Amino acid sequence: MFRTKIRKVGNSSVVTVSAEMLAALDVKEGDTVYVTRSDDNCLKIQAHDPDVLAALAAAEEVMDENRTLLQALA
Repeated sequence: MFRTKIRKVGNSSVVTVSAEMLAALDVKEGDTVYVTRSDDNCLKIQAHDPDVLAALAAAEEVMDENRTLLQALA
């Protein structure tokens, strides 16, 4: 388990990621990571998840195909 702080930077809050955490994720400064929330309200940080990328692409396609319907439901 890693421990970190949340701090204020401008109008945002920032979670500090230590060198140890970066190494565990096998990422470096500037890389993109994906944060997902589970049903038990936990956050998961992943360096790369092809399943998530595929699901996001599929969701975007469905939303594009049904934009008018989704706007009517909103």
